[in-house]
Amino acid sequence: MSQDTAMRDRLIVGLDVASVDEALAVVEELGDTVSFYKIGYQLAFAGGLELARRLVADGKQVFLDMKLLDIDNTVARGVEAVAGMGVAMLTVHAYPKAMRAAVEAARGAPLRLLAVTVLTSMDAPDMAEAGYACDPRTLVLRRAEQALAAGMGGIVCSAAEAAAVRRIVGQDMAVVTPGIRPAGAAHGDQKRVMAPAEALAAGASHLVVARPVVAARDRLAAARGILAEMAAG
Repeated sequence: MSQDTAMRDRLIVGLDVASVDEALAVVEELGDTVSFYKIGYQLAFAGGLELARRLVADGKQVFLDMKLLDIDNTVARGVEAVAGMGVAMLTVHAYPKAMRAAVEAARGAPLRLLAVTVLTSMDAPDMAEAGYACDPRTLVLRRAEQALAAGMGGIVCSAAEAAAVRRIVGQDMAVVTPGIRPAGAAHGDQKRVMAPAEALAAGASHLVVARPVVAARDRLAAARGILAEMAAG
């Protein structure tokens, strides 16, 4: 596998747009430069689930960012349905019971379940306001241990915690880091961010980038720039 191909497989572009037409325009513009896309709430509720199936049929990898959390039976039935779509990744909030139900439901399917630890838009004051007595890093590491014990396929955390998470989960689990900002990009509402090469060096297996690509004047150039930063690291 060439370095370019390896980097493409590790860059996930978030289709954080309002419609399927907008998403398809992004995918068309990026062409073969990007092979992996994330679909979250905004697009999922606007036809994005059917788009996910279409992207899979076109040979793209899809990360369905649904952050499932519910009673065990509901989580399990949701995971079963997603597994049938052929997507590559699905997020579940890193609560032990939810993770165990998801893992059991996905058994035998080529679906990588990712445990969402602490959102990258949250810092210590946000955690305190939400009722947590610990800081983000402490909770991320605890959730990583629980995800490993539950048999999850990976962790979603900020790149700031990637090295510590990698030491806990070893080399087999994915460490997926949102909040990636290439050189010169604004942080927006993200509070725990890192540049692409730094995130990979810290132990991230996949980088999720949305606005720096999707909102760029030249999306293709933006994606190529991020891939170049990744390769340089």
